[in-house]
Amino acid sequence: AVNPYNFQNHLYAKNRPENLAFLRRVRALMDEYPAAPSVGEVGEAQRGMEIQAEYTAGNDLLHMCYGFDFLSGEFPTPERVAEVMQRFEAVAPESWACWAFSNHDVVRHASRWGLGDEGLRVYAALLLSLKGSVCLYQGEELGLTEAYVSFEDLQDPYGKRFWPKFRGRDGCRTPMPWVADNQYGGFSDTAPWLPMAVEHLTHAAANQVRDESSMLNFYGEMIAFRRGYAALAKGGFELVAADEKALSFIRRLGDEAVFCAFNLSAEAAEITLPEGTWQADLGTPFGGPEGLGDGIGGTRLTLAPWQAFFAQERG
Repeated sequence: AVNPYNFQNHLYAKNRPENLAFLRRVRALMDEYPAAPSVGEVGEAQRGMEIQAEYTAGNDLLHMCYGFDFLSGEFPTPERVAEVMQRFEAVAPESWACWAFSNHDVVRHASRWGLGDEGLRVYAALLLSLKGSVCLYQGEELGLTEAYVSFEDLQDPYGKRFWPKFRGRDGCRTPMPWVADNQYGGFSDTAPWLPMAVEHLTHAAANQVRDESSMLNFYGEMIAFRRGYAALAKGGFELVAADEKALSFIRRLGDEAVFCAFNLSAEAAEITLPEGTWQADLGTPFGGPEGLGDGIGGTRLTLAPWQAFFAQERG
């Protein structure tokens, strides 16, 4: 017997040329509502970035496309991040990406990459500094790890079918812990669709709001820092250096340039400021590095483990 869904999947493939004509109609309608952005989820294993480029080129298609490159189990080393960003610049120079580390279909990146508190913070700073828009998944800003959901509580059909080899996607879909003083974490007054993870209650938003050093407040500070620079929101991407420990690049828009450096390792790392005159911006939750000197280009800096450094170019 013919399966109509197989036919449908072929008929509406992502690379059919009439898709672009349809997207132009969608964009024309959306442009009547300037505050409404569009995000395409068009990734695929073979030509994901190329399709992103096709669907977002120019100003009459999608505003951006969801990037899947950092949603896999592959650890985003400095060299890996640099490779992804440079490939995007080469394949999709007229496009705009939307980057994420976690979403509703993958293991939370705190667990997937085995990151502790310091690692989560520096990777959050990196995400908020990349060229492109950013998707933050609920609970990421609280530092939540993947929750264990028993078979009896599963809702995801994939988890039910392939348990225990694959436990499904419900471990990242459990309710947000708003408060720590009741069994449902302030999410609801009755049992929710998925159980509240007990280990998440200590990360409750109400607790973190009151703690200046919390993950939640860290995210708030980094988002505010990003908003302070047009170059971080809309600028280009220029790779400076990448090795097994650290990554550095420049975000530039017009006359504004921001140097961004990240030590993504548990050991001290050396970075070198680009040519020019740079002034450190310590308006982030990270401390200043050793050996800052006078901020002249070429100065070598020592970044402590899991630290970031930002500087603005001075003319």
